[in-house]
Amino acid sequence: MNWTIDQLDAFVTAVQQGSFSAAARKLGKAQSRISTAINNLELDLGFELFDRTARLPVLTPEGEDMYIEAQAVLAQCERLNARAMTVTSGEEVAITVAMEEALPVTAFEALFGRAAEAFPTLKLTILNGSQDDIAMWVATKQADLGILFNVKQIPDSLEFMSIGHFQHSLIVSRKHPLANVNAPTISQLNQYRQLVIRGRMDYGQAKAISANYWHIDSYYLITAMVARGIGWALVPEHVAKEEWYVNELLELSTEEIPEPLWVEIGVVRRRDRGCGKVIEWLYDELSEML
Repeated sequence: MNWTIDQLDAFVTAVQQGSFSAAARKLGKAQSRISTAINNLELDLGFELFDRTARLPVLTPEGEDMYIEAQAVLAQCERLNARAMTVTSGEEVAITVAMEEALPVTAFEALFGRAAEAFPTLKLTILNGSQDDIAMWVATKQADLGILFNVKQIPDSLEFMSIGHFQHSLIVSRKHPLANVNAPTISQLNQYRQLVIRGRMDYGQAKAISANYWHIDSYYLITAMVARGIGWALVPEHVAKEEWYVNELLELSTEEIPEPLWVEIGVVRRRDRGCGKVIEWLYDELSEML
């Protein structure tokens, strides 16, 4: 078989864009070149990838299997290119790190202090935002690395690597009716409004326990509203213990809640971005810290 990377790229792009013409526009090539590349790929493989009897090409069963394999091959090619670029360019001169706004502040202040000592000439930019912001900034190359709580879905161009977990705390205002219940049951929680984390594009949406709930895209805003007695919430334990709210909040037992109460935290990066000395150092430090 003599298939090429360009053929796989044309094939995968055609599937993702929904047509050969859309793939041509995406890749900046003539439609005839896309059609020829896919036809030649089918000849090299020995079977048809698309059923062309419909108005738009539809993947055959064999094509569906090959689409998965082709994506994997292209992703590996991106990683290979990224590794080669890192080797030739050496250590990063500047990097941009995008961070979930609800990460533990003190721990990351210490991390960046160590980075300043380890790489005195590094130009570092730090961006803070929501889960959606982090994924978008990394995907659009506004950031080299993203640190965030796990999301259900990220763009295909990104990879997620888990580096640790935080536990959820159940919090209420000291004046809330639930403040008198040490270990509230689901039935008791369901009687009151729950404040639930949700990203603006629904990537980070958590499952509500109460039938009466509000969605908010910031754990810190959720905690501030809980302190005002607007509702109860499950938030990462380090957020619940922030000194800004500690005198206004109570942490209740979660023993009656069957839902998983761990928050996964990880790093996202682009597949086409190599890991130089600084980013490798950050990976190691983050894994040890969390």
